[in-house]
Amino acid sequence: METTNHITVEVAYALPNEQVILSLEVPNGCTVEDVIKRSGILESYPQIDITTDKVGIFGKMCKLNATLRNKDRIEIYRKLIADPKESRRQKAEMERKNAEKEKAAK
Repeated sequence: METTNHITVEVAYALPNEQVILSLEVPNGCTVEDVIKRSGILESYPQIDITTDKVGIFGKMCKLNATLRNKDRIEIYRKLIADPKESRRQKAEMERKNAEKEKAAK
């Protein structure tokens, strides 16, 4: 529900086995940081550190001081556990070794 002074936005955070989406009505002109703090998500998930974790609006990275529009969804991104390029390289190397073992076993 949009009024001239308030907008409705969402804050989303996903873990490997859990996804949280909180809907809030906030004053028009709120920033990403304001809404994250107002949402209470930082208290529920203390591992979130908005000083280092990246954030975005609908999948597009943004700064904490970005101003929100009605129906925006803020996404809080977790740190990567492994570098995707390194993981792919290791997987390809393992597949190559497995193929060599199979070939040698024949």
